[in-house]
Amino acid sequence: MNEALLRSLTPSVLALLVRRGADFAAAEDAVQDALVEAVRVWPADPPRDPKGWLVTVAWRKFLDQTRADTARRRREDRLDEEPAPGPTPAADDTLQLYFLCAHPSLTPSSAVALTLRAVGGLTTRQIAQAYLVPEATMAQRISRAKRTVSGVRFDQPGDVATVLRVLYLVFNEGYSGDVDLAAEAIRLTRQLAAQVDHPEVAGLLSLMLLHHARRAGRTAPDGSLVPLAEQDRGRWDTRLIAEGVAILQAALARDRLGEFQAQAAIAALHADAPTAEETDWVQIVEWYDELLRLTDNPVVRLNRAVAVGEADGPRAGLAALAELDDSLPRHTAVAAYLHERDGDLATAARLYAEAAHRAPNLAERDHLTRQAARLNTGRRR
Repeated sequence: MNEALLRSLTPSVLALLVRRGADFAAAEDAVQDALVEAVRVWPADPPRDPKGWLVTVAWRKFLDQTRADTARRRREDRLDEEPAPGPTPAADDTLQLYFLCAHPSLTPSSAVALTLRAVGGLTTRQIAQAYLVPEATMAQRISRAKRTVSGVRFDQPGDVATVLRVLYLVFNEGYSGDVDLAAEAIRLTRQLAAQVDHPEVAGLLSLMLLHHARRAGRTAPDGSLVPLAEQDRGRWDTRLIAEGVAILQAALARDRLGEFQAQAAIAALHADAPTAEETDWVQIVEWYDELLRLTDNPVVRLNRAVAVGEADGPRAGLAALAELDDSLPRHTAVAAYLHERDGDLATAARLYAEAAHRAPNLAERDHLTRQAARLNTGRRR
């Protein structure tokens, strides 16, 4: 059984059922039933048209479910006429499914879960493992999301920006269990880029590829975090870097700059530097300035303060940092780094220890704790 083929066909089959008028939740159930049937039948009798087979079986499953539901008996006249047999339409409604799963009425976490389920074809168990929550909890989240979008029709254009936000959230979740969400986000964004001619879609795909290219260098053999400046750049994936840069250059040439393109440009400058010392920090600061013009985000300002510290010296970085709210996540860690660069090791050690207590995850906490211990040990010698 070709599991990859089933996963690639699932979103377009589901979208087609919804396009025909099926309720989203019922359509999703019918598609899952058809997939189970495919697993049972296909090994012995593979169809010549896998997508057409899935559409036919899923639609019949949907009609069976609808007829059995007495509360929907009045709809039977409309639903009873099965489309005439023949080739499956070539048009792919997957794009509309993206928009549906990223509907503004959904919370970000629900939109991500529904996208992974409906577009990504992952099982509820796989999604739950990726998010480290019980399967029952994830099932409830997905069920609520399906109910929320069940009444939404495909009669208005979707918001590409919202879809990109959801895919960006998926990518930032990284990976855990047997599901690599970063790789899944890249797969889904590639799929979206094949259907949407939009520079920001290309910008997001480029950003994902450039960040993903550094993945092997981000952790040491013991699982500890390795800062960008200390990473072995020989472990970076040059194929992904080349692809990401090429996609970015094509997007920038269209002169419709967006925030994902600007972020990708910063990532490309890091990827282009043979060593940390050769990083073009001046140009990175300029790109952060462009990014701030597009989105006045405090996290962007925090990252810009680091870049200013590298380009113009740590005191310039600290001056930029002083303009920001010190309750901002990772503000204390950035302050510790800049104070260390400025030679104030006592203050840096204290701030590293404070930042460790506020760290959002265990790996970051351990890294910051080691930084504080390193400076304290050095000062005692």
